[in-house]
Amino acid sequence: MPPKERRRLVNTSTYSAVITREQFLFYEVRTTAKLRADGLSDDKIIEKIVAENLFQYPTEKSVQRMAKTCIKRLDALADSDLVTAIAAQPSDVSRQICLYAMMRQYRLVWEFMITVIGEKYQKLDTSFSRMDLNIFFMRLQEQNDCVASWSELTIKKLKQVLTKILVENDYLDSTKADHLNPVLISPVLENAIRNDGMSQALPAFNCLS
Repeated sequence: MPPKERRRLVNTSTYSAVITREQFLFYEVRTTAKLRADGLSDDKIIEKIVAENLFQYPTEKSVQRMAKTCIKRLDALADSDLVTAIAAQPSDVSRQICLYAMMRQYRLVWEFMITVIGEKYQKLDTSFSRMDLNIFFMRLQEQNDCVASWSELTIKKLKQVLTKILVENDYLDSTKADHLNPVLISPVLENAIRNDGMSQALPAFNCLS
């Protein structure tokens, strides 16, 4: 693994179940990206989101917490051009970049998209079922004490969130779907991934060349 790529992965060294709360957040992340593209500082972005309740959440505390999460997710990209693309590109392109941002922020999402979804595309295997999720988490529980300590309820919620992420990005037609769709990577995202030395992420977007 190239040194640059190895450094990138250090930031994803800890497994976390926080996506049960933070989830995909497409609208929220895109709203935050637009404010950053307008030149606002992070403090001003949070201030505006909270003051105008741009996320339409019930409490100021929840709005502020999620605004900070969105900023961290944009920062995880480490690429201002991709942040601008989230704000300005059509929604399908923006969603795909948001998924990549989520992969970069959370080790759990990174490994799921690469070792489950990416490997299926590489093997030309379009099947998908609950068993794929079960095997993924069983393997992690065997390998990692932190994951092994998670409750059955937490694992169940994580499986639901990962499935929903696939639906929101058109990998699956619904949460009940039994096959993966042939997604097409955006050139904007493909070029950024290659330029950043993160080509191992490409199969997760059905990019096999």
